[in-house]
Formats: sequence, C-alpha cells, structure tokens
Amino acid sequence: MKVIIAAAGTGGHINPGLAIANKIKEKEKNSEIIFIGTTRGLENDLVPRAGFELKTIEAYGLSKKISLNNIKKMYKTFKGYGEAKKIVREFKPDVVIGTGGYICGATISAAHKLGIPTMLHESNAFPGKAVKFLASKTDTILVSFNDAIERIKNAKKIVFTGTPVKIAKIDYNVNEKISIIKNIGLQPTKPIVLIFGGSQGAQKINEAIIGILNNRLNKDYQIIWATGPKQYDIIKEKLEQNSININNIENAKILPYIYNMEELMNISNLIVARSGAMTITEISNLGKPSILIPLPNVSGNHQLYNAKVLENIGAAKIILNDELSYNKLNKQIEEIVLNKVLEEQMSENSFKISTTDVEEKIYNEIIETIKEKKDV
Repeated sequence: MKVIIAAAGTGGHINPGLAIANKIKEKEKNSEIIFIGTTRGLENDLVPRAGFELKTIEAYGLSKKISLNNIKKMYKTFKGYGEAKKIVREFKPDVVIGTGGYICGATISAAHKLGIPTMLHESNAFPGKAVKFLASKTDTILVSFNDAIERIKNAKKIVFTGTPVKIAKIDYNVNEKISIIKNIGLQPTKPIVLIFGGSQGAQKINEAIIGILNNRLNKDYQIIWATGPKQYDIIKEKLEQNSININNIENAKILPYIYNMEELMNISNLIVARSGAMTITEISNLGKPSILIPLPNVSGNHQLYNAKVLENIGAAKIILNDELSYNKLNKQIEEIVLNKVLEEQMSENSFKISTTDVEEKIYNEIIETIKEKKDV
C-alpha cells in the first residue's frame, strides 16, 4: 500500500498520523508511506525521528481580514496546493490521509482533484475549519468523539474510531503501585493528584499550583506536577521567595517534564490538565476523574468542547482559564480526592467512553475506503 499522510503543527496532529503509519507498517511491511507537512511545525522533528520521509509545502491558516501579510499567505497557500498536487501525482498513493493542521486543505484538495481516495481524522469534539471545509471532498472522516458527528455537515461517510494514543490502562498490584509511589518520593497513604499543562507547561495552571504550595493547602493530598522545561527554573525561584525548596516539598514532587507519563497517570487518583483531544482520550481510557482547564483562544474553542465530553457524563469538572485560582482549584481537588464515593463514580463514568483497538479500526477503514473508491 502507498500512503500519504498530511499532518502539521502540533503533536496532537502529528502523533495520530504516526500511529496510523506505524499500524499500516505493522500490517503491511512493504507499504510505502510519506508525510506532507510545513517547514514550521513539530513534524520536522517527529516524522524523521519516527523513520518516515517528510516532504514540505507552504500552507497557512487564512484570515478574513484584508492585509498585505494575509494576501502573501493566501498566495503561498495557493502555491502550496500546486506543490501538494505535484507530490501526489508523482507518488501515486492508494490513499491520502489528513490528521490535522493547515496542510490538510491543500493536500486533501489535491488528492480529491486527482481522484485519489481521501480520509480525514478529527481528534476534537468540535471539528476544525479544515474538516468542515473538506467534508464534501473527503471519502471518509474518522472522529474521536461521537459529539463531532452532528457538527460535520455534507460528509459522505463519518465513522467513530477514537484517537490513537500511546498511554494504556495498567492494573498494577498493590506492591507495584507502592513501589512506583515510593520511587518518586511520595507516600502510598495519601491520594495523588497528577498535574500537567502540555509538553511546555501552562502558566495559569502553574500559578495556581504555586499558590497551593505557598499556602501549604495540600496537607491531605499529594501532588506530582510537571511544570514544563522552560518554566521550571522560574517556578523554583518563586518558591524560594517563600522559603520553599523545590526539591524538598512535603506532599509534592515537582518535575520539569514527565517521561514515565503512562506509569504516573495509572497510579494517580485525579488528573488536572488542559483538555487537548489526546489528553481526554488518555484520561477516559484509564478511567480517571479529572479537573480540566481548557486552553482559551484556540480554534473553535475546541478544548472547551473536548472537556464537556467528560463533564457531561459526570467524569470531570471544568474550571475556565479566566476563573482559575489556587483556592478554587484546591477546593475542587479536595471535593474529589477526599470523597471516595465521588472519586469512584467519576472514574466509572470516565471509563464509559474509553476506546479500544483504535488503530485496528482505522486500518480497516483505510482498506474499506480504498476498496469503495475502486468499486465506484
């Protein structure tokens, strides 16, 4: 099988594309797969690192405002469509798959024009502009949340598959769990709250946690907190101003970045995080209660819609970014982790929307889409 995957920008777009590519390779070792991206996004690191070829074109998000800069971007994006068409024509793929980013517009449109089977994977509960624009040109749209289906109009075919993620549920026995907790420097007798804000951290969340630690509010629960590499030293200085040593805080372990995320998510009682699509999927697959602080000012406010997927089934509490304070967050944490009945109920509710065999479902849909196109 010959496949082109269009993915650009963030890990939330690129990682699902890589998971799909790896599944195809697992099923068909002789398959040929290339990625199309831009020169600006994480794809320039992640795709070659995963062992796949990356071809780049020009692509930008277009604004309705008229300005010289937007006119230039429009020209470059139109030029990118021609570049994408050239790559598709020369590579002669069996299918072209878009997993997110501005790159999908040019690539899917070019493949559609050339009569190549096309697919899109939408990770968010609120579909992005590219998916809505390309719906009628795409043979199959795969979605991560059932909520997204009614928000995509004029689609030929929509299939719920979920989002491929690396983190899975692990049922540690008591001794294994105690060992993990002790190795990180905490005690197994108090609830653990895992806090992170994406790979770079989240300043607003970090400020709230500083407030909790400065006021010694976490007496009845423990914190594992990933600050983000760029913010770690800043936070260290802020805590020192209050005579707190970042390496020796009661009931807390602070890290720049978490490398054993699967392990720590599995042993935690509660997760506090942003609400990107992959995070929501991981939380539900593990059956964890969560407090979600959606990242504001993102396209279509999609993180809020993602968070509502869990909130609507009683699996999560939402605190809006502008309303976040250390007192409010601490109160919400205590309400969940100090109430075992509520914690267990939220956990059960979270697990209700977990997805399994996602890559297998996606692979089957790829085969079906190629077959259906040939039969037309």
